[in-house]
Amino acid sequence: MRARTAALPLLPVLLLLLQGPAARGGDFGGDYSKLSGIIIPGFASTQLRAWSVLDCPYSPLDFNPLDLVWLDTTKLLSAVNCWIKCMWLDPHNQTDHPECKSRPDGGLSAITELDPGYITGPLSSVWKEWIKWCIEFGIEANAIIAVPYDWRLSPSMLEERDLYFHKLKLTFETALKLHGGPSIVYAHSMGNQVFRYFLEWLKLEIAPKHYTQWLDQHIHAYFAVGAPLLGSVQTVKATLSGDTYGLPISEGTARLLINSFASTLWMLPFSKYCRADNAYSKHFSGGSRHGYNKYHCEDQEFRSNFSGFPTNIINIEIPSTHGFNAYPSVAEVTEANLSNAECGLPTQLSFSAREIADGTFFKAIEDYDLDSKRVLYQLQKSYHNDPILNPLTPWDRPPIKNIFCIYGIDMKTEVGYYFAPSGKPYPDNWIITDVIFEVEGSLFSRSGDLADGSPGATSGDGTVPYHSLSWCKNWLGSQVNVTRAPQSEHDGSDIQVEFNVEHHQGEDIVPSMTRSPRVKYITYYEDSESITGKRTAVWEIDKANHRNIVRSPVLMREVWLQMWHDIHSDAQSNFVTKAKRGPLRNEDCYWDYGKARCALAEYCEYRYLFGDVHLGQSCRLKNSSVDLLLHYL
Repeated sequence: MRARTAALPLLPVLLLLLQGPAARGGDFGGDYSKLSGIIIPGFASTQLRAWSVLDCPYSPLDFNPLDLVWLDTTKLLSAVNCWIKCMWLDPHNQTDHPECKSRPDGGLSAITELDPGYITGPLSSVWKEWIKWCIEFGIEANAIIAVPYDWRLSPSMLEERDLYFHKLKLTFETALKLHGGPSIVYAHSMGNQVFRYFLEWLKLEIAPKHYTQWLDQHIHAYFAVGAPLLGSVQTVKATLSGDTYGLPISEGTARLLINSFASTLWMLPFSKYCRADNAYSKHFSGGSRHGYNKYHCEDQEFRSNFSGFPTNIINIEIPSTHGFNAYPSVAEVTEANLSNAECGLPTQLSFSAREIADGTFFKAIEDYDLDSKRVLYQLQKSYHNDPILNPLTPWDRPPIKNIFCIYGIDMKTEVGYYFAPSGKPYPDNWIITDVIFEVEGSLFSRSGDLADGSPGATSGDGTVPYHSLSWCKNWLGSQVNVTRAPQSEHDGSDIQVEFNVEHHQGEDIVPSMTRSPRVKYITYYEDSESITGKRTAVWEIDKANHRNIVRSPVLMREVWLQMWHDIHSDAQSNFVTKAKRGPLRNEDCYWDYGKARCALAEYCEYRYLFGDVHLGQSCRLKNSSVDLLLHYL
């Protein structure tokens, strides 16, 4: 009832305003009802269901076809060994476990809550709030399309086993026929890597002269949310010592499981200075298709430190002995060090993003780690030798008309690790002795001491470093308008704007704007002039967490306003104005206890309805506040 009453004041006016043709100079000539939204979820953001029968002898719970595997915490707690079998893949050929197999679920339900339930549902919610927002503003059920996938697989296996990219192409084409207009792509985290691979796959699927035409017809805008454009440093931690992601399993078990997924390497950090030829350029230049995956690094890679990242990603102590004897007990290590302090000491080595992505690091520890051969094999087979694209190379701006790159900043984010032998056998043979964090433009160790390195202008989103998230600033042209505005509702009195800021490729744009420590901002970098026929925008959202950003009301509000602005026939500017932000829903109104009235009195009023349990819930939009939407044209 709450969502329905919140939408009532807006919907009649919205439907009237959005029926007119959109005069956007070459964009689709349709109306609001012609848009479709296609959601590509991120890593571990799609439900997996059992596709076989597995008897669990030491548990009352068995796995039957269509039973939830990812994520079912009840079975994870009561039958962890069976659960692992249903999740595990063969590390070499990515086939299922002999006793159990899982496949991705379909539809919107597969991406809204991973573990539905009264308690577990809200804890595992991913896209549910996004869908609720769309429903609240009158989006039709068949206009929001989820394209879930098996996030354990490498890109080539997604196509080979599931024909995922063929199906994705048909999804776009079906949406166009169904609604008569192009789609809006919303991709989160690793979903952006999936979409990038799809664009490269599409180049070889359709005639080259029709490629750009196909994109213009089928994709109106691309929203890249929390995209690890240069990889994620936390992937290294998961590969070397395991990352439980909050699940009740040991780190060693998590490492075995994660390293059975080829998709883990899809998010390895890599250098912005090193590129690889792709199959498309070799094929159409008339050259041989062999050797297209060879890296070509610019001189800057060897003149600069850390491959452009804030610090060396891995600092690791190599044991003094090889093979299985490389992991003695703690007592043996102590005795050896006391008997001969000069012999048998470990050697510390450091590795940059380039040395991780090209396999140098994994070759260096090959004699000390049982997983390295498997990682090297998958790295070579599924990424370096991929017939479509080596994704461990920087991404140029996609040839899509409208691109919005959105990510959180100012969160404490891991950017480097110190590893040492733990004295335990594989898979627990490495221990993290220290972690380097980026925190709002500075580097700190886990103990709180300042660390050496070259920090960026700010920090990342808690999962992906700022250096990787902000790579999309290179998609902006030479003249950029920068606007900084508060995230909360405002009247425009504290907006800061810089027009025609010069931007040089390869350099960050750091605006000279003030910050109040008590205010959360959104900083917009917008360019619609430098690249003919293309619009590019970068939104940096203060204190937005990587996983929760798709549930952020601030992000959903800005996306909605931008799309509403784009398709409105009376829109005058290229981007939605930032001069004012008023409440759009009843939920945006709240009670001001200091003034003993509803806050934002210009738009909100006290209107009690049966069932309200507190004063703020009775603050609702005034009927006349629909006029607020006209301010955003």
